[in-house]
Amino acid sequence: MLGDRQKSILKSIVEEYIKTARPVGSKSLCKRFKVSSATIRNDMLILEQMGYLEKQHISSGRIPSEKGYRYYVDNLMEPKKISGEDMLKLEKIFQNNSLTLNDAIEKSLEIISDITNYTAVILGSASRDNLLTKVEIIPLNDNNVVAILITDKGHVENKQISLNETVDTKEVQKTSELLNKMLVGTPLDEVPSRLEFEIKPIIGNYVKNYEVLYNAFYEALSSFQDDRVIHWGGKTNILKQPEFNTVDDVKNIISKFESKDMVSKIEETEDEVKVYIGKETEFDDNVTVVKTKYNTGKNEGTLAIIGPKRMDYERVLNLLEYIKENIEKKGNL
Repeated sequence: MLGDRQKSILKSIVEEYIKTARPVGSKSLCKRFKVSSATIRNDMLILEQMGYLEKQHISSGRIPSEKGYRYYVDNLMEPKKISGEDMLKLEKIFQNNSLTLNDAIEKSLEIISDITNYTAVILGSASRDNLLTKVEIIPLNDNNVVAILITDKGHVENKQISLNETVDTKEVQKTSELLNKMLVGTPLDEVPSRLEFEIKPIIGNYVKNYEVLYNAFYEALSSFQDDRVIHWGGKTNILKQPEFNTVDDVKNIISKFESKDMVSKIEETEDEVKVYIGKETEFDDNVTVVKTKYNTGKNEGTLAIIGPKRMDYERVLNLLEYIKENIEKKGNL
């Protein structure tokens, strides 16, 4: 069990290391605690032996371990109010009635990413939780159209489709009307099967060049079902942190950001803001992920901030709690 001074020393080391990214030595703590360097070193040694601190080099000071960060978050971290400047930036987003909820969520996470210099990510609902409300098809030229898909969660996706043959605009319009008539209200993950077994048998009765259009739209609409709504803010911010200073570190974290399977591990099912450090993240041992689930009744997903284990925990937790509260408030208006 840690004594009061050892708790205070651990807290000081964590907070100093968060600010400087440099190991903390005993000399820098002597004046603060008004004890000898030998006493501080002894307490630091005890903290190291208990697994709360680590030593990078023989002659260096100490840095927090994962266990040390966890103890700090659970026991030593003090509540910190959002600064007036940060709150003002976010209030402008949530008080802007011209913004949709999705736009407000995306912009607020981009602001957090900008002011913290960490990476933000939003994971929206999976395709099975989204119902198709509209398919809009816009011709670009004789051989290319854009398919726009809108769901009941307010999610909008678009995909350019190349047609193998020239197709009359009227035929494209008929196909669009048919898709809307038969697919509206369908969960996205059921769209391909309905296209295959319900629409394909009858599309030839309405559209002359139906095979070209059907094959193109089947491929496009099938790809939507695999898309979880993912929005990044400051995706490369984490690369600015000194913890990611080698080519291998950069390649590793970027490959995980590009992997849908890895990003899906960030999803949160708990309503409260949770902190996952290092191995706890199941994403990358060198990062901390602070995340929470938001639910407006009609729209739900995960908000997450990804940064180094040397993260400004107090600030990030409070910012995320503030955003979650305002998202749910705006979503219920």
